[in-house]
Amino acid sequence: MSIEFSHLGLHPQLVQTVAELGYTTPTAIQAAIIPIMLTGQDVIGQSQTGTGKTAAFSLPILHNLEAGQGHVQALVLTPTRELAMQVAKAMHEYGRPLNVRVLPVYGGQAYSRQTNRLNKGVDIVVGTPGRLLDLIRQQALDLSSVATVVLDEADEMLSMGFIEDIEAILEATPSVRQTALFSATLPREIRRLADQYMHQPQSYTVEAKQLTVSTVEQRYYLVNEADKLAALTRLFEVEPITSALIFARTRVGTGELANELTVRGFPAESLNGDLSQEARERVLARFRQQQITVLVATDVAARGLDIDDISHVFNFDLPPEPEVYVHRVGRTGRAGKPGIAVSLVTPRERWLMRKIESYTKQPITPATLPTVAEIKQHRESQLVEQMLVWLRRDRCRREREMVAELTENGYDVVDIAAAALKVARAEEKQRPIDPISEIQETRPSRGKSDNKPSRRSRRSDRREPVAESGMVRLALNAGKADGLQVNHVVGTLAYQADIPGNVIGKIRIQDQQTLVDVPEQFVSQVLAKTGSYRIGKQRIAVERV
Repeated sequence: MSIEFSHLGLHPQLVQTVAELGYTTPTAIQAAIIPIMLTGQDVIGQSQTGTGKTAAFSLPILHNLEAGQGHVQALVLTPTRELAMQVAKAMHEYGRPLNVRVLPVYGGQAYSRQTNRLNKGVDIVVGTPGRLLDLIRQQALDLSSVATVVLDEADEMLSMGFIEDIEAILEATPSVRQTALFSATLPREIRRLADQYMHQPQSYTVEAKQLTVSTVEQRYYLVNEADKLAALTRLFEVEPITSALIFARTRVGTGELANELTVRGFPAESLNGDLSQEARERVLARFRQQQITVLVATDVAARGLDIDDISHVFNFDLPPEPEVYVHRVGRTGRAGKPGIAVSLVTPRERWLMRKIESYTKQPITPATLPTVAEIKQHRESQLVEQMLVWLRRDRCRREREMVAELTENGYDVVDIAAAALKVARAEEKQRPIDPISEIQETRPSRGKSDNKPSRRSRRSDRREPVAESGMVRLALNAGKADGLQVNHVVGTLAYQADIPGNVIGKIRIQDQQTLVDVPEQFVSQVLAKTGSYRIGKQRIAVERV
């Protein structure tokens, strides 16, 4: 039996506002979290994107708030400015009838604008750790009266190297407070944070069956690494794309891929950490208004995107963790609409695809790329359909006059039609159909049937040149045997070397060492800190390969 928001004990004005926004039945996490937070208890919510967690913590905060008190009563930490803006907007909409003042703070915006708002008094602050800590150190932000703190997408903040900033911010809040932590995953460092800063938290986890929605068609194509662009453009020829989000592994990769697609006749723009906040907002506005239909982004840059009409998600680079795959796929198939999630998988990554299937408890369908003949046939079918549309409309008066003039000059009507179609197809020359090579299988380990790289392959990886231009490969003297994970590597390097976590490229964790690709301009910063890196109690050395 489903319950309604009116049964959760929320203020009637909040229930009415939620209903006016079109929501009557809470999601599973909302039904579980809201009653707990209303009592002031600490809570841990493990959930993915799209489960409704923003309302789950926003509504109890607004219910318990006393507007106009002159001090900050609630603080929400988010990993990115996009998510900070999204959460602040949602809380403002929910709290409109209560005259609640919500302020988003993040880097890229003038300090004066934020400090002026703080001086005038706000009830809720939503922000990224770096800017929040700056405002605290400038004594512009006073958290001494905060009643509730929310850590939203805590695992992402960990992977971006914000863990020490978060701890410093929590130290600036009262020791007696309500703390809510939301995270797609709960790695050891996040559990440590919860143990240290939370008091007997109640936990709730979204069941695995809710990780991916049934309205999303998931499939993958097995391709060689060198053929990924050719495979992607072939799919673009035949897929009914209205709005596509393509995920690439690195910042450099997003720009290069967007350029390559545009050159091939598929206009695309990139979204990455190189863009200023103003430029990012312009790109997102064009994407939302469908002035552009293809956006290439990194996982971090795509955080906080709130767009319901994405028809396709493409994993140009397969993510290293199943949880990230779920975040990506959650961008399409929203609000009950159909969506398509396509992954390009290399032979070495088949084991990872099986790992993702096991995690999501859903099969991902292997598919075959369209052939050159099929693409040409599709192009011709589209052209004929466009012709039929105009023939049905019967609105070609001037064109008929032109045909009549040509026939009077002795040209055959069939020849005229053929020439017109030739002109109409001229743009196809901008879209070459690149060849696809046969799959180069990797040699499986002896006695094993999967396609994880063999020990010999892993050794050869150490000598492999950096795949992407502008990147340099570094080696860390720790690996799987030391319990090293991707988020440990990103978080430690980003924080200690003071570089953005989203610029770090491929990470290959081997038994005794880890290989990391870093943009050339940051290499000296990273190497300069070697010996300062710690993961757990182990000191980590970094050297150039």
